[in-house]
Amino acid sequence: MALIHGGQLQKVAKQFNIAPENWLDLSTGIAPFSYPIPVIPEQLYQTLPQSSHGLVTAAKRYYGANILLVTNGSQAIIKLLPTLWREQNQHSTTVYLPEQGYKEHALAWQKAGFTPCWYQDELPELTKIVDNSVLVIINPNNPTGQLYKQAMLISYQEKLAKGGGLLVIDEAFIDVIKPCQSMTNTISNDKNTLILRSFGKFFGLAGIRIGFLIAEETWLAKFSEHLGPWQVNGPAQFIAKKALLDRDWQEKQQRKLKALSVRLHTTLAENLPDELITKILGTNLFRTVYFKANVDVEHYYIALCQQGVYVRLTDDKRALRFGLAKEDQLERLSNTLTSINY
Repeated sequence: MALIHGGQLQKVAKQFNIAPENWLDLSTGIAPFSYPIPVIPEQLYQTLPQSSHGLVTAAKRYYGANILLVTNGSQAIIKLLPTLWREQNQHSTTVYLPEQGYKEHALAWQKAGFTPCWYQDELPELTKIVDNSVLVIINPNNPTGQLYKQAMLISYQEKLAKGGGLLVIDEAFIDVIKPCQSMTNTISNDKNTLILRSFGKFFGLAGIRIGFLIAEETWLAKFSEHLGPWQVNGPAQFIAKKALLDRDWQEKQQRKLKALSVRLHTTLAENLPDELITKILGTNLFRTVYFKANVDVEHYYIALCQQGVYVRLTDDKRALRFGLAKEDQLERLSNTLTSINY
């Protein structure tokens, strides 16, 4: 079963017969400002990619991790993890998953034959988590923006470790959370925690396909063996190293994203009728609008598309997630929202 994701502008443009260049694409949670591409040595295009010690060192510093694996994004890790976990713990059959969240996690575990137990905003009660189970947490959650503090997560980490279970934390959007609640600094010899970190979202470079897995060394060796060599191309590694070391740019990016998220929230609140919506949640990379039960949210999504505004209809079709709009795009978004008759 193929899942629907944002960022499929070519497909949507064809569906609504509007040229791609005429769209306002707010369908992802990728930063609208990207790290400037440096001059890349020509030899990196001519040779097979080598493991970059400089990149690993830069990533450890940026993520506050003692050990990590460079990956070509989180997707391959998500897909392979259930198989590797079953090899390690054949007694494991239960996985706790957020009912709202990145659905590739659920798809991977269900395809591997695990029984899902869904939770809402509140994590499962510690006392009710069964031994040998898996707990998947998206922190902060996409699309709800729900954030779990590190102190709380450590208690779940300890519970799962004692019960022979596994804790999986997807921190794809945590770069914009201040103060940081990342769990990366809790990984040392803990064989029961894996953390996924995204590079492309905060740095606005999702197209170069690079990410990081933070886990105990045995886990990293397993994934490295199964994924094989040359996972991340040389130019991508070169760009990522520069970006991860550039503290000045990172601080400017944080300020710009925070300002845009405030402007987006205000634009949505002022131009969506109160009688239609219940709440607006999110992070500094996206805002999610939740509609009242009697509203046909898919109809509203289509109405936006008909005017060339592409957002993300959530899987349950109860909400719309808006990626950040640049300052010069907000007027178009405002006018489109106010023009829709519902």
